[in-house]
Amino acid sequence: MTTPPELAQPTLAHLCDLTVELDPVRELGTGRAGVRRIIPIVGGTVSGTRLSGRILNLGADWQTVFQDGVAELDARYAIETDDGALVEVANHGYRHGPAEVIDRLRRGEDCDPAEYYMRTTARLESGDPRYRWLNRMVFVGTGARLAAAVRITLYEVL
Repeated sequence: MTTPPELAQPTLAHLCDLTVELDPVRELGTGRAGVRRIIPIVGGTVSGTRLSGRILNLGADWQTVFQDGVAELDARYAIETDDGALVEVANHGYRHGPAEVIDRLRRGEDCDPAEYYMRTTARLESGDPRYRWLNRMVFVGTGARLAAAVRITLYEVL
């Protein structure tokens, strides 16, 4: 039996930095899985060498905060690129950390992103021929929660 070739370890390449502007949190209360929240996405910016533009005012993060304090992030929104293409973003992930840090974030206080974990996997999709390459790539992100925005850096998994 021959040994199969070793598989390459994935590497990351910077895609873009997003500043996602938010309206105030809408609390739904406790649902089947945990506390449900809707955070409207009302705008923002996208900056990168291969993808840049603005975030449109038509999306939201539908969060579930579990009993152990972990927030499951489930955001959908759209980007209009600088050259007029539309890109759909579906970004899923988790945010968690020490209770005192999460409480400070909920109060809108700035916290060092190193104090908590916020990671995502993103699916980007476009019908524009110039951006169809997004449809077949895997993206991961690291994020930070600000008082009225979220900062996310997306990386292409190579």
